[in-house]
Amino acid sequence: QVQLVESGGGSVQSGGSLRLSCVASLNRFNTYCMAWFRQAPEKEREAVARILPYGYTIYADSVKGRFTISRDNAKNTVYLQMNSLKPEDKAMYYCAARTGSCSDSWDDYTYRGQGTQGTVSS
Repeated sequence: QVQLVESGGGSVQSGGSLRLSCVASLNRFNTYCMAWFRQAPEKEREAVARILPYGYTIYADSVKGRFTISRDNAKNTVYLQMNSLKPEDKAMYYCAARTGSCSDSWDDYTYRGQGTQGTVSS
């Protein structure tokens, strides 16, 4: 059974940093598009950052210049480094994986994690 397990969430003050990790029990991990989504209370889930198998990255406008997605194919792990955090970044963060194009729609992802909470206080 495929599992995506997120970790690294926590509570920081505005301007602080968090580094999220997602370990995926996927065969041929290096062929998957990996994505980070987030959902804040009473808001729709949004694609924050995506990384293609060969390393090309895509970011939501709201996080460009502050967040960095990366992957370590040898460890079946994708990371999300979040810097200069703002109160509006407070959300549950989810990891997801799919083959094919790196869609920005949660419903398109075959495998999804349970999430890790990121809290930012002002």
